[in-house]
Amino acid sequence: MTKIAPSVLAADLLKIEQEVSNVDKAGAEYIHIDVMDGHFVPNITMGPSVVKAIRDSSPLPFDVHLMIAPADPYIVAFAEAGADIITVHQEAGPHLSRTLQLIKSLGKKAGVSLNPATPVETVLEVLNEVDLVLVMSVNPGFSGQAFISKTLKKISIIRQAIDDIGRDIDLEIDGGINKTTSKAAIQAGADVIVAGSATFAGGRRQYAANIRGLRNDKRG
Repeated sequence: MTKIAPSVLAADLLKIEQEVSNVDKAGAEYIHIDVMDGHFVPNITMGPSVVKAIRDSSPLPFDVHLMIAPADPYIVAFAEAGADIITVHQEAGPHLSRTLQLIKSLGKKAGVSLNPATPVETVLEVLNEVDLVLVMSVNPGFSGQAFISKTLKKISIIRQAIDDIGRDIDLEIDGGINKTTSKAAIQAGADVIVAGSATFAGGRRQYAANIRGLRNDKRG
């Protein structure tokens, strides 16, 4: 089944705890939390204290995407704050395998994210060490960007590689997601859809319908 991971960065941040609870009740599978440092990407968002503050708002897995560099010094803090999945970028440190081992040593699932210009081969080298691969379909840092369609080929390549090794690995896509691009991503092989504005559009009463539309009936 396709999983939907609402990005809380697009929620009403003045009511973030309630918003997390709302999308949980509306049928989401993950809560996606974007962490930006103003260095690795040109924006600054939330840190471990926010993750900790909203942790009790939902029992859903917290899918924490670290768009920060270096990432290693902050992994323990996010793990202790309540992250269930911690995803780092291939470029965020010199020793990707060591970073993934650190995440897993804390009892968390480990993910790797690929920017649009990052070669797909980099993740294939560590595919046996990850629980999630996140393909960015925009350049990270800002919401509201247009979907980069060439990233669908990257999804297809990674889907085939995951199927070939037979491991249970989430294949996630994030950036420029709406009903149309979500359908294309699912057809290419993605099974986790991160959506911010497309989830939270229309207010609380619309969240369930938004999530159903993003999920697409073809794969659940």
